[in-house]
Amino acid sequence: MVVIRQTYSNNGQPRPANIITGTKPMTNPTPTRQAILSRIRGPHAATTPELAAEEYAEIPRDYLRAGTLTPAHRLDMFQDRLEEYDAHVHRVAEATLPEVIAACIRERGAKNIAVPAGLPQHWLPTTIPFTEADHLANLELDKFDGVLSACTVAIALTGTIVLQNVPGQGPRKLSLIPDYHLCVVHENQIVETVSEAFDRLAATSTLPTTFISGPSATADIEMTRIKGVHGPRFLDVLIVC
Repeated sequence: MVVIRQTYSNNGQPRPANIITGTKPMTNPTPTRQAILSRIRGPHAATTPELAAEEYAEIPRDYLRAGTLTPAHRLDMFQDRLEEYDAHVHRVAEATLPEVIAACIRERGAKNIAVPAGLPQHWLPTTIPFTEADHLANLELDKFDGVLSACTVAIALTGTIVLQNVPGQGPRKLSLIPDYHLCVVHENQIVETVSEAFDRLAATSTLPTTFISGPSATADIEMTRIKGVHGPRFLDVLIVC
């Protein structure tokens, strides 16, 4: 085998080409390399459903699986976490939802709002236009100022709301494309720990599921925080209690 390798100097001029002949023999693998390759092969080794179930049952589960806070403290923790993420949080009564929803949308300067199919109609104020957007294309959805949705469950410990592709919440794109998300969370949907949330999600675990902890934000290597890269820049949460 003959390989001709061309390199260039800093000023862009080509250097004399290097001609490499033959092949370099592979050295004996080191113990470290063997250990790494063994770990890579391990998950892909032949198995059976029975063996997989046995190994799954042997996974230690001595982590925190249930909360210890009172309902009031759990609610306070959920709100504190959300506000720490720069979300706006309001505690409201069911009867005042339309009024508060309208006020939040006006405060954000939004005018046309997308909603998922199946959202309770009595939530919607009559002074604002709403459009069911489940089947809209991404470019059409991008023209909306925001989205209003319900949720499946919320986690106080992490300040997270969980959405699934069900009536009132809609497909994942609804909570990712518009720049503003207004989410209604009922107090009885809030659990303390992640484990409790997964217990509630067990029956619908095959559905597309989105975990949202505050407005979308990311930071580069210089720790410059940028909002809206992976979803809405603005998040309002209404806790119905």
